[in-house]
Amino acid sequence: MDPATRISQLRALIRHHEERYYILQDPEVSDAEFDALLRELQALERDHPDLVTLDSPTQRVGGRTAEGFAPVRHAEPMLSLDNAYSEEELKAFDERLRRGLDNLEGPVPYVAELKIDGLGIALQYRDARLIRAATRGDGVTGEDVTANVRTIKDIPHALKRGPKGIVEIRGEVYWPRKEFERANLEREEAGEPPFSNPRNAASGAIRQIDPEQVRKRGLRAFVYQLVGGDGMPATHAKLLGSLEKWGMPVEPHWKALQGIERVAEYCREWSGKRSAPTRVLPFDTDGVVVKLDNIAMRGRLGATSKFPRWAIAFKFPPEQAETTLTRIDINVGRTGAVTPFAVLEPVFIAGTTVSMATLHNANEVARKDVRDGDRVIVEKAGDIIPQVVRVVDPDRRDRSPRWEMPRRCPRCDSELVRAEDEAVWRCENTSCPAKLQRGLEHFAARHAMNIEGLGESLVARLIADGIVVSYADVYRLTAERLATVERMGKKSAANLITQIEHSKTRELWRLIYGLGIRHVGERGAQALASAFGSMDAIINASIDQLQAVADIGPVVAAAVREYFGEPLNRRLVEELAAAGLKMDAPIVRGEAPGPLTGKTFVVTGTLKEFSREAATEAIHGRGGKVTGSVSKKTDYVVAGDDPGSKLAKAQTLGVPILDEAAFRALLGL
Repeated sequence: MDPATRISQLRALIRHHEERYYILQDPEVSDAEFDALLRELQALERDHPDLVTLDSPTQRVGGRTAEGFAPVRHAEPMLSLDNAYSEEELKAFDERLRRGLDNLEGPVPYVAELKIDGLGIALQYRDARLIRAATRGDGVTGEDVTANVRTIKDIPHALKRGPKGIVEIRGEVYWPRKEFERANLEREEAGEPPFSNPRNAASGAIRQIDPEQVRKRGLRAFVYQLVGGDGMPATHAKLLGSLEKWGMPVEPHWKALQGIERVAEYCREWSGKRSAPTRVLPFDTDGVVVKLDNIAMRGRLGATSKFPRWAIAFKFPPEQAETTLTRIDINVGRTGAVTPFAVLEPVFIAGTTVSMATLHNANEVARKDVRDGDRVIVEKAGDIIPQVVRVVDPDRRDRSPRWEMPRRCPRCDSELVRAEDEAVWRCENTSCPAKLQRGLEHFAARHAMNIEGLGESLVARLIADGIVVSYADVYRLTAERLATVERMGKKSAANLITQIEHSKTRELWRLIYGLGIRHVGERGAQALASAFGSMDAIINASIDQLQAVADIGPVVAAAVREYFGEPLNRRLVEELAAAGLKMDAPIVRGEAPGPLTGKTFVVTGTLKEFSREAATEAIHGRGGKVTGSVSKKTDYVVAGDDPGSKLAKAQTLGVPILDEAAFRALLGL
């Protein structure tokens, strides 16, 4: 596979998993698997710098804001942390840090803190009074959740002897394990599905529209960082002491340690404590955050576009438990992918009871030789996703026969197929009820057509009753027909019809994303809508025209062409158009004619009146393109403060350089 194609695939995968983690709070892979994808992309981009783009996941913090709350731009980006999964990686971090400090000798002073498995929060105080609280969001822009955060008892509305002026205090909101277990017991008694884990539940709680519902959850918080204000302490240890004096909640088990060996001991100690049968903490932790203690030295080290160079998160090994795998079953997804999963005797792991675990694909089942009735070791990858690690006694004589992937779909009895270059088996029946159910759940989801009330259980009932056999049938529903569905009252039916009507006004990109075209995520859908301006133009676009769009590589282009090459899919779009859904959009990206059409830009350094994203959008909106590296083909380099090596390369190549004033003039501002 050529580098450009693999880079395109990796970017799409990483964006998908960022979305699952940061916005949907429903990750599909462990932290280690995600990091492996990111590292592969970083390596490819290092080897092929001409393929780097500003919107690559390696060039930004990650994630995006959720809807429903006012956006808040952070005073400084809320960066992620790089991860270490072994003591060797921890020591490698120490070596990098020493090199960055001119080969510092002697033990490095660190502070080690337990990593709270919660939701990042930024608290802004003016003259010691809380004026705003925001979620992390995408690291640059978060959501204003001030009213909800004011219900958290740990967070003071006014600081004791706090600093004057405006400061931002950052930390983590979490749900104590006892409160989480109590809430799940209440939900089970009420016949509602339990929350999957405390972190996801806390993240969902803080986004409740009604602050009273947030108060009832009993959320808690810890803080650990100060941004802005005068008189910053010289060390992180002193900063934590100051935060405590101001009345802020600080997790009490932190330690100031001399040298990475002491840090490694601390990590080993807490790895054992947190997995002990008798837990010593009231909250979930998945690791230790290691920070350089000296604040001034941190300034010398700086940060990458994603991580501070002076801190790292040491991730604990996943907790494991032994149980019986009662049977191997399969699930059919919205794209027709058929994946095996393990049905387990319930077992308690990492704070929750697990009764199912992923087996990934048929090749993995064969590699691990997992069979019905086996005693197996199960762990939560990243403390979130249950997976089968291995069979306890693979040499047992009375084991069941080897498992084989069924050759027919369990829902529609169509023959399953597998492409030569793939590990996944698929059902290719476009009318398969399982594909329809998963696909319709995706179509109605918040980040697609956002039809509130059309959830998993109702979708299943509508399909089982034969009321809905395609996405278009949703727009043929009436309140009277819905009122006859089991457990669907008149008021709920009327509310759902209202939501369905509202969904007709959603942007074109949401419809494209909602259709569930393979490999097309939100960003790809936005790029297609912006470049072509109408569904008809996309349907009739050639492979070459599709690939000419920024963010659309050969894999995505082929998937779009294949989808719209199917007559049934084109008919679906016609029916949705007839129902009144929006089928056009303004052309605003670089593919539209504009004053900068045909011009290629590189943006470097810090601009005073533009974020990097805003500058890129301004260029795209006028027809230009933005790349991540300077070459002879670059038309302009836009240089802000601290531009780095890109400015020097532009000067060497004779590429025109624009300061911010000249850039604004070129944009016509």
